[in-house]
Amino acid sequence: MSILITGANRGIGRALFDGYRAAGRDVIGTSRSGAAPEGEWLPLEVTDPQEHRALAARMAGRPVELLVCNAGVKLDDGQSLNAGYPAAMWADSFAVNVAGVFLTVQALLPNLRAADNPKIAIISSQLGSSERASGGLLIYRASKAASLNLGRNLAAELKEDGIAVGIYHPGWVATDLGSKGAPLTPEASATGLIARFDELDMTTTGCFLTWEGKPHPY
Repeated sequence: MSILITGANRGIGRALFDGYRAAGRDVIGTSRSGAAPEGEWLPLEVTDPQEHRALAARMAGRPVELLVCNAGVKLDDGQSLNAGYPAAMWADSFAVNVAGVFLTVQALLPNLRAADNPKIAIISSQLGSSERASGGLLIYRASKAASLNLGRNLAAELKEDGIAVGIYHPGWVATDLGSKGAPLTPEASATGLIARFDELDMTTTGCFLTWEGKPHPY
């Protein structure tokens, strides 16, 4: 059975891919181009329903034990409340960070249902927590709050299928999205997240945890 990670060509996604591959796991990465140096890669633009249909066709009959919805964008760095946050930026962010998660899950439901103890891991952020509302990055915060809500509701929807869903804050990671000055390396974040994914089961479905395993306020 396979592990599939979206947006696995860089940052946390790449660290997760490399970690699973080093452990000898059957891992598939997706990127917009489908190209990467080593391992198995498939093309996926998470905002494009046609590409999701193509992914489903390529994966037909292949059980997926873990789907990691990692692909995400943060487009609103430096935006001002008075004159920033254009409508297109809202649409583009939600298309990736929210609809992209849903479309990926929907496309791979047959593969998850065919696996033993299937799991979905959604990479969200502490910035999506309603209890950590300090302003700024309004689009990113709202989209990550929506992905958190989506994950919680998917956990309820998929309970009868025996598919566990976890939502995770990966930490403040030194990536293009997190900023190069962040204190946590992608590899350290990935190590923690892999341990969290291993722990996920139907007794903890719907959880929102940090990469270290601490419950995160919603």
